[in-house]
Amino acid sequence: MVYDNYSSIRIAREGGAMWVTIDHSPLNILDAVLMSELNDLAGQAAKDDEVQVIVFQSADPDFFIVHGDMNFVNDPETLMDLNLGDAGTEQFNPMMRLHERIRALPQVTIGKIAGLARGGGAEFLSSLDMRFAAIGKAGLAQMEALIGIIPGAGGPVYLPQIVGRARALEIIVGAALFDAEEAERYGWVNRAFPADQLDDFVDNLARSIAGRAPGVVRAAKQAINASTPGFAKALDINNQLLGETFSAPKATELTLAALAAGAQTREGEKNLERILRDI
Repeated sequence: MVYDNYSSIRIAREGGAMWVTIDHSPLNILDAVLMSELNDLAGQAAKDDEVQVIVFQSADPDFFIVHGDMNFVNDPETLMDLNLGDAGTEQFNPMMRLHERIRALPQVTIGKIAGLARGGGAEFLSSLDMRFAAIGKAGLAQMEALIGIIPGAGGPVYLPQIVGRARALEIIVGAALFDAEEAERYGWVNRAFPADQLDDFVDNLARSIAGRAPGVVRAAKQAINASTPGFAKALDINNQLLGETFSAPKATELTLAALAAGAQTREGEKNLERILRDI
């Protein structure tokens, strides 16, 4: 497989391991460009029998993926016109289709979190098989309730499988930013590490997984996935309820107010929950 011609991600290979570095300045916003390139990458990787494990990381020291592009509220056609995902997922919105394509990958997928990830960025991470976070640097949040919508890219379906029903509800309606240690306690991340230990641990884990006997990694993932059926129906309900909240005038009003108050600027994103609670 040839993984090139990308402008928002960089690919590195070592044996059966692949590292995908998100490098989409200025903020790693999950916009049409980044979504399309991640979708293409996942489509190719699904057919690549040589890759056993994929690590997703960020080139930005402050942000993993900030969240979905809030400008979609003014230009929803740009989002809805994206042709993402696999056959059989056409009923879902494009961001959900992307995350489902990534969740369905036969490889083990790992998120290396050394910055902030909110909204669609947190949902992207929740679609992965494992997550590891840097203490003092990483943060996760589903902040959508603060702009009048629900997470619409799989979060309400993925999170209960990861942290349990009660904690998933707290994450979504509480809309707080979880640091690495809190996320570890809740089970949102596998482990939290001192920042200077994160790279070594995740990279060594990836190399170890890549060295397993042929077929073992994929068989293990397939067997574990079989224990959680019913995703399609749950995602369909998630998608419908997103449409109901997203189409409400208040959601548009709050999103535009968030942009005016500094959302999707570098300084604003460092304190996004405060900005959103103040609008």
